[in-house]
Amino acid sequence: MITSMTGFGRGEASSENISVTVELKTVNSRYLDISLRLPQLIQDKELELKERLQEHIQRGKITISVRIDKADTGRPDITFNENLVHGYKMMLNNLRDAANIEEPVTLRNLMEFNDIFESREEDEETRRVIWELTRSATEKAAGALTAMRRQEGSQLKEDLLQRADHIEKMLNIIREKTGGRGKKVKKQLIERINDLIDNDKIDDDRLEMEVAVLVDKMDITEEIVRTQSHLKFFREAVENENAVGRRLNFLSQEINREINTIGSKANDSEISQYVVQAKESLEQIREQVQNVE
Repeated sequence: MITSMTGFGRGEASSENISVTVELKTVNSRYLDISLRLPQLIQDKELELKERLQEHIQRGKITISVRIDKADTGRPDITFNENLVHGYKMMLNNLRDAANIEEPVTLRNLMEFNDIFESREEDEETRRVIWELTRSATEKAAGALTAMRRQEGSQLKEDLLQRADHIEKMLNIIREKTGGRGKKVKKQLIERINDLIDNDKIDDDRLEMEVAVLVDKMDITEEIVRTQSHLKFFREAVENENAVGRRLNFLSQEINREINTIGSKANDSEISQYVVQAKESLEQIREQVQNVE
């Protein structure tokens, strides 16, 4: 079953009053493009997270967002630099003495210096727990994302197959309409030429060759056969379990080339109507294929 490139997945994992939430979002992209928004605490795990995502996704633009919630631990994410606090207190006391001010240094005075606060360094065990939770939540999010992408892929599959069937139907009608046309065209051409030119001045062998070349140029049998072959490979690719977006895109381009040739060689208003209908279905296929992984 083909897979859509658009989807969303969310996963959560918690332990020891720490909760990690991972959200994955994917959209169309020609290649695999992974963008991560990670907390500082796990910035060094960026490469490993990308490798894990590549096990689930082969093509598309992926945005991963990780949120760590430690509110239940009762420990704030910031602490203070004790050395700086002592340094500022000493400086303020010296300033107070120099200015002959009796008012003592207070906590409010020290709070004016923002650089006394800094991020809390987690101990090694806490960092290990957070990373394990992140991996677990990522796997859950990837599972939910894959399920959604496959569900959309199932809908894409039905639509693509229906449109491929419609193109095949138009080709069969065109084949029926043009069956035996070569002999008929050849006969009409010879009759017209004989009416316009004196028969004594006609090289019968040369005339036969020129008419045969012209009739061959108007024959669309080969184009119809090639288009039907491309449609066969297209259906097989749609049923494939692997990422086939690029192959479907290539096949749709080949089908488009053949249908254009059929339209230009047919030179018939009735046949042109069926060519237009086939091209309408193909255009919708080409739009849909852009969303296949």
